[in-house]
Amino acid sequence: MKQTIIMAAMLGFCLASAAQDVPQHNASQDSADVFFRHLKLNEVEVTGLTGQTKMREMAAPVTVVTARELRSAVGTNIIDVISRQPGIAQITTGSAISKPVIRGLGYNRVLVVNDGVRQEGQQWGDEHGLEVDAQAVGSAEILKGPASLMYGSDAMAGVLILKSAPVLPEGEMRANVATGYQSNNGLFDYTLNMAGHQDWFVWSARYSEKMAHEYKNSRDGYVPGTQFHERAGHLMLGVNRDWGHSHLSWAALHLTPSMTEGERDEETGELIHDYDLKTYHKQLPFQEVKHYKATWDNSLRLGNGQLKGIFAYQQNRRQEFEDNAQEPELYFRLHTLTYDVRYQYTTPSAIKLAAGMNGMYQKSENLAEESLIPAYHLFDFGAYGTASATIGKWTHSGGLRFDNRSIHQYGDFQGVTGSLGTVFHANDAFNLRANVARGFRAPNMSELGSDGIHEGTLRYEVGNADLKAEQSWQADLGADFSSRYFSVQASLFLNHIGNYIFAHSTGEYTVDEDGQQWRTFTYTQGTARLYGFEASLDIHPFHQLHLGNSFSLVEGRLLHQPEDTRYLPMMPAPRWQSELKYELTHRDHRLLNNAYVAVDMECNLAQNHYYRADDTETRTPSYTLFNISAGTDLQFGGKKRAEVYFSVQNLFDRVYQNHLSRFKYTDVNPVTGCRGIAAMGRNVTMKLVVPISFN
Repeated sequence: MKQTIIMAAMLGFCLASAAQDVPQHNASQDSADVFFRHLKLNEVEVTGLTGQTKMREMAAPVTVVTARELRSAVGTNIIDVISRQPGIAQITTGSAISKPVIRGLGYNRVLVVNDGVRQEGQQWGDEHGLEVDAQAVGSAEILKGPASLMYGSDAMAGVLILKSAPVLPEGEMRANVATGYQSNNGLFDYTLNMAGHQDWFVWSARYSEKMAHEYKNSRDGYVPGTQFHERAGHLMLGVNRDWGHSHLSWAALHLTPSMTEGERDEETGELIHDYDLKTYHKQLPFQEVKHYKATWDNSLRLGNGQLKGIFAYQQNRRQEFEDNAQEPELYFRLHTLTYDVRYQYTTPSAIKLAAGMNGMYQKSENLAEESLIPAYHLFDFGAYGTASATIGKWTHSGGLRFDNRSIHQYGDFQGVTGSLGTVFHANDAFNLRANVARGFRAPNMSELGSDGIHEGTLRYEVGNADLKAEQSWQADLGADFSSRYFSVQASLFLNHIGNYIFAHSTGEYTVDEDGQQWRTFTYTQGTARLYGFEASLDIHPFHQLHLGNSFSLVEGRLLHQPEDTRYLPMMPAPRWQSELKYELTHRDHRLLNNAYVAVDMECNLAQNHYYRADDTETRTPSYTLFNISAGTDLQFGGKKRAEVYFSVQNLFDRVYQNHLSRFKYTDVNPVTGCRGIAAMGRNVTMKLVVPISFN
């Protein structure tokens, strides 16, 4: 690894010395132009240690997904869309449920922040997705590595920041209508949004709906229990004045996913179902997931500083219906109050300072016969201070934080975290970055007190009340270079985690009251080491043509362990992605503008490094997928009237299983000998976005 780092640094300095001045470009911020995006990347403002910070000044690696990229991408949920970024993966349970993974770490090690508020649902469970309306996400930032300074426990792997579209300029009022269709599972969705800014009053309202029947592939046919229905609404009312802003918002999301049990007929090997397939209606067993959130977002300008305060209440309800559709066998309700108060100040010498405190109070209830975890109370508090300064060609940043999390009946968990990083700006085109960070994570209630059957993952989980808090040290080294003809980014990391918590099979089975056997899993701890890199290269020999490539790898190991327990479970396979894209951009007076056609490939290598003991995991073979896509703006009268997108995913209808799919571990097909259920087959997608301006 040392040789790789030295070679990367030498290459970067050679590139920097040969760099030409970056040319100007007049495409709009809404352009689909990859060339323009790379030129402007360093000027993008992201959420840094001291508030809004230019991307070029961030010592830790950050990925930004723009509104245009989100609209043009294909996915069944927001995590499905974002997981295509280098270093990002997803744990899936069918097409409705996805969980983010950053550099091999997921669950409570990834913190999701939605419109400034940490999302608190049931992120600890395999069969729980993210209760966020994908249509309401205007852009996304992915902070990789321990980001505990501003966010506290649960940000050990990083932070996924989801943002709504910004408030409109004063005097404007706009609407937006979008719809899409996917052929494989008949997914149909639409969203209606209207927003305005008149004098001091700002407002925004949105309603979205999405529904899908069972997905299919050429090996399993239609997969029963993979249909779902989702509805979401959002309303924001606020005041924007010279002194700052105050916004009140309310959001609700209802998701009804059916659950797949994966049982097969012993003679035919077909998946068993007791209803007519290809239906949008829920079928037993199924879940009812409801998430409600009320937020009060405030910002006050104080001279060269800014005082921010965000307060929120969330309620998450999850019901499971197994035998009938009227009475739930499981009903879990979670109440969460969060607070975040910070003061940011820029000194006359341009040093950025920030101090704040944040945390939450959480209470859970079990309101039905079954329960997965015991009811609990949790109180979390953290305080921090950060600073950053640019001196010549160097930008330095760092800070310290203290956290205390108290979980009723399980005690207190405390941690001190910190970060120290620097960026060397060799010139406008080339930057070198280095960062060292200390992370902390308290065990969650599923790990401490789980005791029940998880229908969605087909296993019985048993918690461990003796678990200790995780502590990590991570080092990052990165470089990026942009020129007229190509752009390069590379990031290496090494992460050492003490008391790493993970679930593993005991090799035993638990028999329920109906006589059904469930694999038993329990939680334990060990010393873990994760290392790897992400690298990307975008070549544009002339303005319209782009060849983009990215490769990401993470290796996770348990130290001082024999062969069958050497590797960490749930590690994504190495992945190579490549895209050839041709663009026709900035055609002011033509029907088609920002038009493009693209062919891309995703190659997931075999995952041979897995936790083998007691059949906890199995090997996953390699697979390669090909996709094609096209898109354009439609213009009339010199104005954009619509956006149209078309794509074919899994063009050659490849049968495959992702290593992080929970469907890998369903029943063996007695006819073919194949275990589990394959992922979605070929899928044709169409999208239409219609912006409406009232000015």
